Order: sequence, then structure tokens, then C-alpha cells
Amino acid sequence: MTTHVPTREEAWELLCEYNTKPSLIHHALAVEAVMRHLARQRSEDEDRWGIIGLVHDLDYERFPDEHCGETQRILEERGWPEDYVRAVLSHGWGEYTDVEPLEEVEKALYAVDELTGLVAACALVRPSRSVMDLEVESVMKKFHDKRFAPGVNRQTILKGAEMLGVTVESLVHDTIEAMREVSHEIGL
Repeated sequence: MTTHVPTREEAWELLCEYNTKPSLIHHALAVEAVMRHLARQRSEDEDRWGIIGLVHDLDYERFPDEHCGETQRILEERGWPEDYVRAVLSHGWGEYTDVEPLEEVEKALYAVDELTGLVAACALVRPSRSVMDLEVESVMKKFHDKRFAPGVNRQTILKGAEMLGVTVESLVHDTIEAMREVSHEIGL
């Protein structure tokens, strides 16, 4: 099978083919936005990074017990480039896969997947229920409160920030900024 570099439109159609829950679609859009933001900062391929972020949880709604494995199968069957597939798999390192994040795009996805969930949860407890007035300090307070959003793996966020060579605060700032760009699409 020949390799096919997917377009954003194809990635979106694929996401919608496998996902119907608004929360999962909003999460995918948030991760895509943060990945695009980080790619721009690093002079990387924004479309590539964004597409990888958009489809990273492709299989989660239908195949939660085979998370990442089904995504690999789906993307490979459709001829997606090996580096896209590897990057998607790397976000599950240590929990779902043994694919360690090595490339910048992989480290970024690993770091921001959990963080977008924490930022969204922080926004939802604000009176505005929005990221538009969310501050880094508010997220950091919740980051240190293990009872808040207990499903968010703080160790993954810490490890991801370390891999990227940035502080958690800096990563939170970039995540908030990127999520503000798509606040209407993600319901925040």
C-alpha cells in the first residue's frame, strides 16, 4: 500500500466516522489547536502536528480497551505515513503502548493530551465556564490539588514538559492560549 499524506479535511472526516460524543470531539479539537500552536512556535509543520493531534484518540470511543492499537490499524489500513502513526501511538506511552516519544511532535502530543483535559476542567468550574478568562495560576492551583480532575495524569504532564524542555507553567500558558483560539468550537 502506498503512503498517503492526509489532509486536515480527511482527518476530520475520519475522526467523525469513529466518534460521536461531543466531549471526545471537543478534546480532539483542543489537542489539535495546541499542537498547531506549538508547531508554529517551533517553526514545524503546523498541518502535520495538527492532524496528528486531531486523530490521536481516534479509537477511544469505540475501542477503549484497545486504545491506540485500533488507531494504528485504522491509520495503517488507510496508508497514513509511518511517522504520523508512530506519533499518535507515542501519546499512549507507558499506559497503552511502548512507543516512547522521541521526536518533538511526539513529546508535544504526550505532554498536551492530559493537559488539555485539565485546562478544560478548570475552565468548566469558573463562573464563565470559559478559557477566555482562565489564568495560568488557576490551573496550577488545580494541578496541585489531586482531588480535582483525578483522572488527569499529572505525572504525564510533568514528564512531557520535561521532555520538551519547558516548565509546566509555560506549557499551561501555551495550552490556554491555543484553546482560546478554538473556544467556540470546543464549547469553552
